[in-house]
Amino acid sequence: MATAADLDRATDSQWDWVAEQTRTYLTSGGSEGHEANGLRMLVLVATGRTSGQPRRTCLIYGTSGNDFVLVASKGGADEDPDWFKNLEADPSVGVQVGTRRFTGRARLASPAEREALWPQMVRIFPLYGDYADKTDRQIPVVLLTPQD
Repeated sequence: MATAADLDRATDSQWDWVAEQTRTYLTSGGSEGHEANGLRMLVLVATGRTSGQPRRTCLIYGTSGNDFVLVASKGGADEDPDWFKNLEADPSVGVQVGTRRFTGRARLASPAEREALWPQMVRIFPLYGDYADKTDRQIPVVLLTPQD
């Protein structure tokens, strides 16, 4: 079960540029890395489904009411990203958005929610549309709900 307390002790993404971005975000207290090139980013911590250890990554987000919206695109690969697979196994997460930290719960958007949220996320990051064209899978849309 990942919580906000795991943000500082979690293992970084295997992708060097994501790991560097995540470390910059966290060491600055959220003052650097939250907004870049017109995109807003958050840091997500989930529990590794096989290791049981907290894993963190930096992701583009949107909002829907009090929830934060993520897209599990993996660049249009034919399989879901590891962070999404980890959320399926354990939906408890730690999140940092700017300077705010919270423990939350992740869930897959319902079909009706996805229908409304997908175009919003494509407007935020148009490459999501290209990624969807590259794969036969329906790219998951995830909602993060703060719990504290």
